[in-house]
Amino acid sequence: MRVTKTAGPLSVKAIAGTRVVLMALDLDPGELNGLRGFAIKRGEVGGPPADFLTGIKYFASLVPNPVKGAKYSTRNHPLQSFLWSDYAAKSGTQYTFTVAALYGPVGGLQEKHTVQFNIKTHEELEDGHGIWFNRGAIASQELARDFQNKKLVKAAVNNVDGDGKVLDGEVRFLSRGLEEALMDYINGAGSNDGLRVCAYEFTYAPVLDALKRALNRGVDVQIVYHGVPANAKAIAAAKLPKTHGGKKVLFERTKTKIPHNKFIVKLAGGKAKAVWTGSTNFTDTGLFGQTNVGHLVVDDGVAARYLDYWKELSGNPVHSVALANAIALTPNPRNAIAKDSIVAFYSPRTADNMLDWYGQRIDDGASMAAMTIPFNVAPTLLKALSRKLESIRVVILEDVPTKEVRDAEFQNKGLLVFSNGAILGKNLIKFKAGGGKVTPVPKSHIDDWFLSEELARPINQGHVFFMHAKFVLIDPLSDDPLVCSGSANFSTNSLEANDENMLLIRGSKRVADIYLTEFDRIFRHFYTRDAINRIASKGNQKNPLELDETGVWIAPNFKKGTYKNNRRLMFFPKAAGGAAAAQPWSKRAAADPDPFADEVQRAKDKKAKKAAAAKARKAKGKKKPK
Repeated sequence: MRVTKTAGPLSVKAIAGTRVVLMALDLDPGELNGLRGFAIKRGEVGGPPADFLTGIKYFASLVPNPVKGAKYSTRNHPLQSFLWSDYAAKSGTQYTFTVAALYGPVGGLQEKHTVQFNIKTHEELEDGHGIWFNRGAIASQELARDFQNKKLVKAAVNNVDGDGKVLDGEVRFLSRGLEEALMDYINGAGSNDGLRVCAYEFTYAPVLDALKRALNRGVDVQIVYHGVPANAKAIAAAKLPKTHGGKKVLFERTKTKIPHNKFIVKLAGGKAKAVWTGSTNFTDTGLFGQTNVGHLVVDDGVAARYLDYWKELSGNPVHSVALANAIALTPNPRNAIAKDSIVAFYSPRTADNMLDWYGQRIDDGASMAAMTIPFNVAPTLLKALSRKLESIRVVILEDVPTKEVRDAEFQNKGLLVFSNGAILGKNLIKFKAGGGKVTPVPKSHIDDWFLSEELARPINQGHVFFMHAKFVLIDPLSDDPLVCSGSANFSTNSLEANDENMLLIRGSKRVADIYLTEFDRIFRHFYTRDAINRIASKGNQKNPLELDETGVWIAPNFKKGTYKNNRRLMFFPKAAGGAAAAQPWSKRAAADPDPFADEVQRAKDKKAKKAAAAKARKAKGKKKPK
């Protein structure tokens, strides 16, 4: 699912996920003069004739009166970028793409160099992994155009067929197969099977109804859930019984503040065979609002480890017992986990040293490290991200970056880039208690150019609006990538206090392809929105939908030190002069020090510091008032 093709001075490197085909382009510097952009034609092998793809940008001289939401053929209004993705691809489909470099006068562009290649997108479930990303709020423009920004209501998200799969067109669009895959997983359990659920937020009625149907057809269903009123109310509404056939069904988890897991183990003949995990809570917001991932692993060993974890949690252990269980089931990982392996990692832990492990892997990356951080950037990770390295580091944030994050980005210009959740023409104001509001970008006319966007769909009643997925990618373009994905936020509390699970996956190019293409989709959408808002807030009213008719757009892609140039060279390292490839991340990792060496001491120091602070507060409280 990776193709590199060169024809004359034009080169294309394409990477297929399940629903995205990413294309990086390169052109010999001697052929840049007069380049207007690239046209891309796509066709299905054995299907209708290929046709040019469309975009939302246009040459103003050809479109003096643009219509909001209109699309234009890339043959006449080309792509002015050396990185582009087709987000409308279907899984398991063979495509033929033709990329053409266009030259000449606007209105009379000619194809000078072309590259044609075939590529097949990954199947949704293959080689033991099934991976589904929803669209979430990221799809605002297309949703505004196709569904007129219709606000989702409970009736729409709960409008499902007899199998629990969504029927409303807008909801299906946002789900992008995530809800349907989850329902297939639950519905696929037969009368001799079992399902072991571990749920933090457990309120999406169709999921609970599907589990109730599974019970009724003889599936051994047992559920550990966070014991809070919202979950209890949803369970009562679904009429999920406390016991069924003499077996306990519901297990409250109350002896920890945040039992953050969201996984389902499937058993056949009493043995664990597969596990559904990832970042997606069993809620309408998790499935259709925030950006999330569901990751299915079909592997007896991995599933058995999750089943053991479920059994421990079903006893509602106190923190000390939960900590001992998590460590016993998943000891601290080696710096370079075994090739072609899947290693589980559970919380709570003795200390937050796993952040050091992630930091080391970021530093080990030979070409690229990419990650999502829904909450604050932990100092340990920011230190790792901001080291002076040759690799590119790209991060998606939920919130607007802090000053420390912006400073780190500035000090590593062109190699460290952050993207954050954003709405075109709006500033998002958040509140500690959850919820938020949006205000217009002052003095801007962005709505004159773009369709307006809503905050989130459905109304998000929590405090995460955009990015909820949690994963790290190390050298995803290599033959030996590392992907870390699960429920755990990259924070101290997540490691030391919560119930959590992560998968560390080494060597699967399939998994890396899917995560990288989806990461890029999300990153560039948010990055563009944030940049447009930032420029507009400074009074610049230039319409970003208008294509450059002068050739200025080309320079940043070939200027030393810029992010676009570094990104191009990451895909085409020979363009940098044929320099020798850097050591692979795994070789560097093997030489790294043990990040867990001070784990026990770190926990002791933290406990002592906490005790000293409590003592100081107590002493201060005893002082007589003046």
